[in-house]
Amino acid sequence: MEYTTLGKSDLKISRIGLGCMSLQPSDPASVQLIHHAIDHGVNYLDTADLYDRGFNEEMVGKAIQGKRAELVLATKVGNRLNADGKSWDWDASKGYIIKAVEESLLRLNTDYIDLYQLHGGTIDDPIDETISAFETLQQQGKIRCYGISSIRPNVIKAWLRKSSMVSVMMQYSLLDQRPAEECLDLIQASGVSVVARGSIAQGLLVNKSPRPYLQRTLNEVELARNLVHRYNGQGRTAAQTAMWYVLHHPAVSAVVAGVSSDKQLLEAAHLFDTPVLTDEEYEALQSHLTANQYTDHR
Repeated sequence: MEYTTLGKSDLKISRIGLGCMSLQPSDPASVQLIHHAIDHGVNYLDTADLYDRGFNEEMVGKAIQGKRAELVLATKVGNRLNADGKSWDWDASKGYIIKAVEESLLRLNTDYIDLYQLHGGTIDDPIDETISAFETLQQQGKIRCYGISSIRPNVIKAWLRKSSMVSVMMQYSLLDQRPAEECLDLIQASGVSVVARGSIAQGLLVNKSPRPYLQRTLNEVELARNLVHRYNGQGRTAAQTAMWYVLHHPAVSAVVAGVSSDKQLLEAAHLFDTPVLTDEEYEALQSHLTANQYTDHR
């Protein structure tokens, strides 16, 4: 496993993180998978209060007991559960964030969160107020650092100007190159780290039946899938090729992998035992697909 510093913080994270969203709190195998990830050098765990109505955070909290000090724990805020217990509304107010962190701390069974992230965000949010909430929590010692999880270029640019965030989590893959076209260089120049999710495009680059994806046609999806499979037998799997593609950009500090089996975990955790993409391989992957840019979600 390789490790890196997240932005301008003192957080040392594994370059492969475990995305816990797909882990089922009711399945004992989920806790076992978290333990196996830690055993293989993964120290960065990502969850959110939204996942399973908070039960995902509870599961993670139970899984990390006795291991908390060695881990970088990330969770998210901004989706407020309604009275019906099923639906959510967006709330980026300071009051809500200050209240929500207490509930996440309780569920996670910890007295601090390493990385607290705004779970989305719009340009219409009270951004200064939202940032103030994170700064207050940082001063109180309830969070060590903060960031945002967003794909919206205008939101990201506003947070880069106004905040002291250390990271941006965003979707990025061979099929979704929009961050590279508009955001990655700017984020890197600001000294902020990118944490990438969706590196295998919901499985479409590996084993799922091709279908249109975001702004990509079926032909483009099939082409991308064929490209990553081209390098099988060169010391890496298709999934590992897809992850190396994402990590090739210097702005990307880590990939958060959503795994559901030990096989997938081992494939991700042992990425750095496989050959890095050469510049020629990277260019071959990139050159066959036209760049795509954000039209919605500004």
